[in-house]
Amino acid sequence: MTLTRRDVLARSFGAFGAAVLAFERFGLLNALAQSAGDYRALVCIFLAGGNDSGNVVIPYDDYSTYASARQASGLAIPQASLLRITVPSMGAEFGLHPSLTGLQTLWGQGRVAVVCNVGPLVEPTNRDAYRNRTVRIPTNLFSHSDQVNQWQTSVAEGTSSTGWGGRTADRTAACNATSFPPVTSMAGTPIFTIGSVERPLAIAAAPTRLDGALRLDGFPNPPDNDARYVALQNLLLVDQDKTLVRGASRVTGEAVAMERALRAAGDPAVPPFPLNPRTSLGNQLEQIAKLISLRNELGMCRQIFFASLGGFDTHNGQVVGGNPAAGTHAGLLAQVSNAMRTFYDATVALGVASQVVTFTLSDFARTLVPNGNLGTDHAWGSHHFVMGGSVLGGDFYGVPGPNGTVFPTLAPNGPDDTDEGGNARGRFIPTTATDQYGATLAAWLGVAGADLPAVFPNIGRFGPTTLGFLG
Repeated sequence: MTLTRRDVLARSFGAFGAAVLAFERFGLLNALAQSAGDYRALVCIFLAGGNDSGNVVIPYDDYSTYASARQASGLAIPQASLLRITVPSMGAEFGLHPSLTGLQTLWGQGRVAVVCNVGPLVEPTNRDAYRNRTVRIPTNLFSHSDQVNQWQTSVAEGTSSTGWGGRTADRTAACNATSFPPVTSMAGTPIFTIGSVERPLAIAAAPTRLDGALRLDGFPNPPDNDARYVALQNLLLVDQDKTLVRGASRVTGEAVAMERALRAAGDPAVPPFPLNPRTSLGNQLEQIAKLISLRNELGMCRQIFFASLGGFDTHNGQVVGGNPAAGTHAGLLAQVSNAMRTFYDATVALGVASQVVTFTLSDFARTLVPNGNLGTDHAWGSHHFVMGGSVLGGDFYGVPGPNGTVFPTLAPNGPDDTDEGGNARGRFIPTTATDQYGATLAAWLGVAGADLPAVFPNIGRFGPTTLGFLG
């Protein structure tokens, strides 16, 4: 059999064959042009179940409005317990949930911002248009599966087989010098991570060693001199003229290449991780920090990461009776705050704090009016944190609503509520589209303005395109 140049390269470099072909694709000069200064990464933290952001960001100056809706049901966080923050654009003080001490500290340092009242929209929507159905609204509002899909795809009407994280990677991955995946998930392969071209890498979180996060079952460790391992690599080069075989061989070959790349990289330490005690989100962010620390060794210029924490579907037991600052939600928020603060400190230690932006997503917010079971139910618009050295922090961002500010009017049957009448629950209509939130992040990562509609198909329906929270 006559060997082509590609055959020789792939056989000579073994499991790094895919990486070698990537050098051919992007060009050696492009690969050599990469530098640590050009690195950027997005880190998505998905709060699965629907985070009650109404108990996360609370008016301090206008506390009575918030308390009137929640105090009688035992869900109102006492005003004296709130972690006070100044919001210049609002000319007012707000409070964070008392579990969010780490994020309050970063707020004071200008490293954390809040994007207010965000959610999936088909087109700009207000209360009258929603009630009269003169606008299109997202498919199956208040449904977990639909809202998760819409947050992660930015397609609020219809379906999508790709997510906006994956589509962002499609348009920025060419900056990377190797074929190491530009998207890595610590929580499986949610649709957020799926692109049209790029495929995500899913690995185990810490305390699994990074060099053992991908495992080849049935081979010794290391497998390089094992006859079966060599045979596997050679088999991947057979029948390349057959489309299905070639596709399967490519996927397997890339997996083998990724395993070897991680095995060669070792298991770097990234202080101040690990958290003590360890937590689910802390373990995920620790593994992400390890990968970021290896950005130069892996030839990465642009990366996207995904982590997730569940438990936010708090229909009951959201708080402890008689102590609304404690309970399920308080514990989850403490985990989020501690993990995010430690992750930010790790990026400082790695010298990339201004090159990494971390942000939250969630299914939806919860009803302003509790349900009588020390819990809340499904709602719509929610508030989200953005963290990093490039974040223009210490302020609120978004699109102003009927009251002239980005923060909704906390009133059941009020100007932002989908509900009406005496049983209105306070399901606030988003004034900021998921598309605008995501487009701000994608543009910072490097997606050109002309390419934003390919990542966010409905972005042209909303203004402004980006929200200004990143410098």
